[in-house]
Amino acid sequence: MDEPQYGPWGMVTPTFWHGAAASDDPSTPADADSVRTRLAAIPALVAAERPGDASALAEEIDRELTSAGREHTMDIVDVREVRGYLAHLLGDHSTAVGWYLHAVRLRAGLQGPTHPDTVQAARRAYSLWRTVPSPDARRLGPELLAAVTDIHGPEATVTRRTRERLAALVENA
Repeated sequence: MDEPQYGPWGMVTPTFWHGAAASDDPSTPADADSVRTRLAAIPALVAAERPGDASALAEEIDRELTSAGREHTMDIVDVREVRGYLAHLLGDHSTAVGWYLHAVRLRAGLQGPTHPDTVQAARRAYSLWRTVPSPDARRLGPELLAAVTDIHGPEATVTRRTRERLAALVENA
């Protein structure tokens, strides 16, 4: 007879391996499939020129995941990066860069700084920052530079490019 397996979350049951069934209770936080389905609805809201509604949906998903204690999961990373993109669409550059940097830091903690997804997230943060108007970019650049330096090191491509772009922005101010 097999011994039960225990982890910090309790006894591993067949539900653990096959995924828990979605609850009918609306106060129950969304499961991973629900999160993905709801995140997939966001581009349609943006395409319908409803970025405020898309942002509200992303915030709702974030709140549910947070209240469920899922703040250190890949689901929350995805939601927070989406929130950054939506903040950018709404013209809130400071919030947008902040969410992207938060997502990069979470990825680095969950997947490691050299994981391809973390590297790509840092590139996305850099690319987003490059689209920010110069006054905001100058103000937000040092935070981005500190984050990519901490995560990827002072000689990484994304760090070097951020440093060069920030120096050019300061020089042209």
